[in-house]
Amino acid sequence: MVDFRDGAHKFSHCLVAIGNLGLRLIWYFLQVIVSTWYFVSAMVSLFESYFISYGVLKKYKSVHIGKLGSLAIVIESEDAHQTSKVVKLLQWLDSIGVKYVCLYDMNGVLKKSKEAIFQKLKNAKSIEGVNEAVTHHVPDHMTLEFISYVDGKEAVAKAANLTFEENLKRHNLGGELDGQILLEQQLNEALQIVGGKGPEPDLLLVYGPVRSHLGFPAWRIRYTEIVHMGSLNSMRYGSLIKVIHNYTKVHQNYGT
Repeated sequence: MVDFRDGAHKFSHCLVAIGNLGLRLIWYFLQVIVSTWYFVSAMVSLFESYFISYGVLKKYKSVHIGKLGSLAIVIESEDAHQTSKVVKLLQWLDSIGVKYVCLYDMNGVLKKSKEAIFQKLKNAKSIEGVNEAVTHHVPDHMTLEFISYVDGKEAVAKAANLTFEENLKRHNLGGELDGQILLEQQLNEALQIVGGKGPEPDLLLVYGPVRSHLGFPAWRIRYTEIVHMGSLNSMRYGSLIKVIHNYTKVHQNYGT
């Protein structure tokens, strides 16, 4: 009887060991499949980028850049220190014909590198130096806007103060003051006044390790297409062309 129990115990122990080994083999097999899939996808994307860059894929030769009014670029702050990479990316956009670019990183690294960027981009102007009244024709230069997380945070505080002041004026003129209700339209108008001079971007490209806009002002990207481009170190001209081309080919319906 004792021998039978020992044998059953050993048999169940062997079954558990075999089951655990089988689960590990399945897990490793799935990891290999996923890793292989990502590797193949990366290689396909890499070769496609090179083919686009050298003009092999004909459908990417013509980009209707007029459909892209403004573009925003979000760069992870560590990568934003690579000024030469940022300048190269802007030169590519200038060659494509993009006329308005908003550059953003959380820590304001790009704002500190503004002068160095403009020195290397002869065909670019700061938004502060552009005449806002001239809007009836396409400019012959690229306009750059530099913002950071602090700008968005300060804009929200200023907008709240501005909205409160407007409501207080209405109250002093005989209107009602309701501190519990804040209309979306009022806040949007206030944010447009204090939240920066630039327009809402049509397309936002994220260069960084994570798929996040990293604190880019949310009220400016309500209808924005967001695309993750990977690390700034691995940026490719062909990938940039593909993203912009795909955006210009999409028909967009805006609700009322």
